[in-house]
Amino acid sequence: MTETMEILASILIVEDDPKQLKLYAKALRGYRLTCVSSGTAALKAMVETKPDLIILDNVLEGGERGVDFLSKLKSAAAHVPIILISGMLKVREQLAALQGARSAHFTMEKPVDLDELDRTVEIALTECGFAETVAALQSLERAEKIDASEPDRRFTERLARQYQIIKRLRGVADRPNISEFSRDFNVSRKTIIRDLKDIIRRKQLPEEIYPEWNQEAADEG
Repeated sequence: MTETMEILASILIVEDDPKQLKLYAKALRGYRLTCVSSGTAALKAMVETKPDLIILDNVLEGGERGVDFLSKLKSAAAHVPIILISGMLKVREQLAALQGARSAHFTMEKPVDLDELDRTVEIALTECGFAETVAALQSLERAEKIDASEPDRRFTERLARQYQIIKRLRGVADRPNISEFSRDFNVSRKTIIRDLKDIIRRKQLPEEIYPEWNQEAADEG
């Protein structure tokens, strides 16, 4: 019998309050959670976890402030959406946190409404981050009228396909069906295998989903 595993999106939670962490763990049971207590620790954790989303509290361990780490976190991974949470930020400060290239995607006030958090996380994962990057590249190509045969267009098409592959695999326990993906995206099996290798190399999916990812595809069957 083939062993299966459910693929879940990865969320990095930056929060030093144990009670708040328990609430997040309850509300976000459908995701892989990594929790750290400071912005400094978050920067280190990002190297290992490669999160799909960051939930960042503003008041952290050691007197750190989440807003002071926004630009650093975005510099480390510009494509990762951030939800900034605080019970103390004024409206002007919240607006400032949402402005500029290295800003949060969302702000939420404490006490956090868990249903609202769940909806915001879903939107952030499906419409922001990697999806936003692909959409921006596609928009630039349309503006520049790049021909479909040009390398830049092929790069964007590959990213768009990989994003769709990630969406289809998350929440599913079965291993990827290479032949099915090949038919659905109208590309070769070799291309799908290369896509899976790229995705796993970026740590957007765990190695277990396709253990052969680090082997050369000598036989495509």
